[in-house]
Amino acid sequence: MADDPKDSAPKDQERNRFSARASRYARVGANVGGVAAKIASQRLLGVRGKRADNAASLAAVLGGLKGPLMKVAQLLSTIPDALPPEYASELSKLQSEAPPMGWPFVKRRMAAELGADWEARFGSFSKTPAAAASLGQVHRAKTLDGMEVAAKLQYPDMQSAVEADLKQLGVLMGIYRRMSPELDTREIQEEIGARLREELDYRREAKHAALYKVMLSDTPEVRVPEVRPELSTGRLLTLEWLEGQKLLTYKERELETRNRIAKAMFQAWWLPFARHGVIHGDPHLGNYTAFERGGEPLGINLLDYGCIRIFPPRFVGGVVDLYRGLRENDEARVVSAYEVWGFKGLSKPMIEALNIWARFIYGPLMDDRTRTIADGVAPAQYGRKEAGRVKQAIRAFGPVTVPREFVFMDRAAIGLGGVFLHLRAEMNFHRLFEEAIRDFSVEKVAVRQAVALEGVGLAAAA
Repeated sequence: MADDPKDSAPKDQERNRFSARASRYARVGANVGGVAAKIASQRLLGVRGKRADNAASLAAVLGGLKGPLMKVAQLLSTIPDALPPEYASELSKLQSEAPPMGWPFVKRRMAAELGADWEARFGSFSKTPAAAASLGQVHRAKTLDGMEVAAKLQYPDMQSAVEADLKQLGVLMGIYRRMSPELDTREIQEEIGARLREELDYRREAKHAALYKVMLSDTPEVRVPEVRPELSTGRLLTLEWLEGQKLLTYKERELETRNRIAKAMFQAWWLPFARHGVIHGDPHLGNYTAFERGGEPLGINLLDYGCIRIFPPRFVGGVVDLYRGLRENDEARVVSAYEVWGFKGLSKPMIEALNIWARFIYGPLMDDRTRTIADGVAPAQYGRKEAGRVKQAIRAFGPVTVPREFVFMDRAAIGLGGVFLHLRAEMNFHRLFEEAIRDFSVEKVAVRQAVALEGVGLAAAA
């Protein structure tokens, strides 16, 4: 049967979009390769290239691409020393927002996910997206039973786009290994790839949201949206719309208000990890809003569940053991914790280098007083100096392989610290952490994790 004439424009738009995407990836792949070749030739010929210039070139290459590689670039910029400082600085400036799909195209995508009668399954559905990002866009809608919801619709052909971009990630990480052979970043690359592929699976994200609903059920300071499974698929996720204000709205409010939000952030991140071995790997300001009553914030809304990492309970034990080992100067316990984290070949110089980073991350948790997370440090620079010191120390005995489990644990801790710096929070982080790990044991984490994961249909970590 011939196509309805009214559908020809959207189909043409879809073909044009796919064609443009293929062309853009080919261009970016060639240009990223060009930057890599430039750096390689500089090293081969003994020419000392300017990192800042090369970083600017790479940022210019990526700046025109809206999609997964942009997300990867920004992610790398938030992992201290995953890239040189000059590269991290340039990539952090990139904007991940993508041009939204037009309404005719949205209608076709929604029909593909929910069927031709999809509009009849909603009470209302906004034609204009409320937000557009790297992998999809969000439309505000209302269900037939009157619930305000956020419908996140994935852009088309994202799976092939992600696979293409992960190949370019290999090029980016290869550049860094050439410049800094003391760090073997291949497991970082594998971990980022695994998490990014998971983000494409909206059914999994729906289970993540349901998991957080369970884990934070006794934490009223953190609100988790309800999932609407009857309006969700592998590429469409419909969640309850949670009203709230951006966190930076409160940046100039009184300290008590800022601390209230910061405490809720701490609980949203540390309680699921300490009790269930689960972390939110992307504590970015845009993933949270604050909910209010009478103009005063009561807590936070946790909005995005794409980047979630589930750890084996023994890894959580390693995190707690490292904290206690550092506090008690128990070297055997510290070494055991690093081994649980996945570090191998632990010589004394390597342990000393890792302790530089560990004492930085754990410092606020070990300091039993009210304080900021890091005095006098700008959010964008949080962890940079310490990462540089670690890198300098391991040059004498590298390369060091960064374990996969370390990647998002580290990234999330740095991202959370950045939020505390933005809010200029002053709290007793030690007492908050001690409360989070009260009555902690690996066995208890294992039981809680197994029950929670089974309840939402997720597999336990290996």
